[in-house]
Parts: sequence; C-alpha cells; structure tokens
Amino acid sequence: MDDEAMFVRTESLPQDLPQASSHMKVRVHTPIGSAVVLWRGDPREADGRHLVEWTVDEDIRWGRNARSAAVAEPELRQDGDRVSLRGRLRPTDDGAARLQLGHWSVLLDPATPVPDDLDGSWVRIDVASENVALYPYQV
Repeated sequence: MDDEAMFVRTESLPQDLPQASSHMKVRVHTPIGSAVVLWRGDPREADGRHLVEWTVDEDIRWGRNARSAAVAEPELRQDGDRVSLRGRLRPTDDGAARLQLGHWSVLLDPATPVPDDLDGSWVRIDVASENVALYPYQV
C-alpha cells in the first residue's frame, strides 16, 4: 500500500445546487480528526469506508497559510471554511513537500522553496475547504 493512501469514513453532505461543474462535498472522518472536503470519486459511493489519497490545490506560503505548529502531533480539523492539517513537513527533491500525518502523507505545492531548517518540523497548514479533495485509491 502507498504512503499517501489513508483509510477513512466519509458521509455525503447536502449539496449547493445548481453547481453541475463542482464536485460533491463530504465530511471525512480519520484517525486524526474530521473536516469537510471535496469528493472526487463516484457520487454514489460517497458514503462509506474508503482508502483515499488527498490533494491540496492551494499554494503553500510560509507565514500566510503555513506556520510552525505549537503541538507536535498530527491533526485534521475544520476551522470555519478552512481545513487545518498539522504534521511533519518533509521537502522533496523536486521542490514540492510532503506533510506527514501519522502514517500517511499529503503532497503539497509550496509557492516558495521550503527553508532547510523546516525539514522534519511540525507545521500547520490552513487551506480553503474547497481546495482539499479525496480520491478513492485504486488497488
């Protein structure tokens, strides 16, 4: 199994119609918390238990939507219309970064390179809920 795949429980939420081009919203429940995110799988399968991969489609900017975390443990939570992810930051060789959330990680796209002194540090990422999506993992 892939590091980025996480086993979660999802429940569909009432949808704001008409929005034919948008994806459906779900509340996702994980071992580290819950939040409202987009579901990028078959809408008929939105309720249930799934192995999923996460995407964050928002540039990560240190000091704006990313900062040092006061607590050194992974967390997922809803904060108004934003999703807060707390984990260990791991830069990749290609300029991206991974946020390690316990046994799972989420690939991030930093707008600027991650400073070397942040490698392995605990950080909190706050992004718009509409920019976080789940994709069912295909085995």
